[in-house]
Amino acid sequence: MAETERDVQPVDCAIIHNIYDNGSAREHFEFELDQALEAKRSIIIIEPAHLGDETARWITVGNCLHKTSVLSGMACLVAPALLPNQAVNFVTFPTGTVSVACALLYGVSWQSDPCCKYQVEYDTRNLSRLPLHSLTTATPVVLVRKDDKYRKALHNLVAGLAAALLAYKVYQWCIR
Repeated sequence: MAETERDVQPVDCAIIHNIYDNGSAREHFEFELDQALEAKRSIIIIEPAHLGDETARWITVGNCLHKTSVLSGMACLVAPALLPNQAVNFVTFPTGTVSVACALLYGVSWQSDPCCKYQVEYDTRNLSRLPLHSLTTATPVVLVRKDDKYRKALHNLVAGLAAALLAYKVYQWCIR
C-alpha cells in the first residue's frame, strides 16, 4: 500500500499532543514547546488550545511591533519629501519616536525569544500536507520556522534611519 502525501509526516515536525497524564500537564506542554523551539524544528503543531492561542498571540504582537516600526519609520523618512515644511515636524517626531520605540521593544522582548523565528501557518494548502488527521483537536496551532534576518534588518535599518533623522532635527532645532 503506497503512502499518500497526507500520511507522510515531515521529518522535522514536532507535535505537542493534548494529553493530560498528570496535574502538571500545562508545564509539560510548555516544556515540550520549549524543547521543539530550541531544537529549531521546521514545523511545530500545538494541540493544547490555551498554549496554542497564547503562542499565536505572542507571535502576533511581535509581528505588530515589527510592522509598526517599519511603517511608522517609513512615514518619518518620507514626510520631509512629501509634506510642507511647517507640517513636517508634526509627522516626523511622533512617527519616528513610535518606530524607534517599537524596534527597541521588539529587540528587548522578542529578538532573543526562539518563538520569534516562527509564524503561524494559516494556508490551507500547506496545512493539508501535515499529519493533522491524527490529532485530537480540530483547531491546532501550526508554527512554521521562517528566516527572519532580512525582516529584522529592515526594521532595524528603518528605525535607525528614523532615529538619525530625529537626532538631526533636534540638532537643527538646538543650533537655531
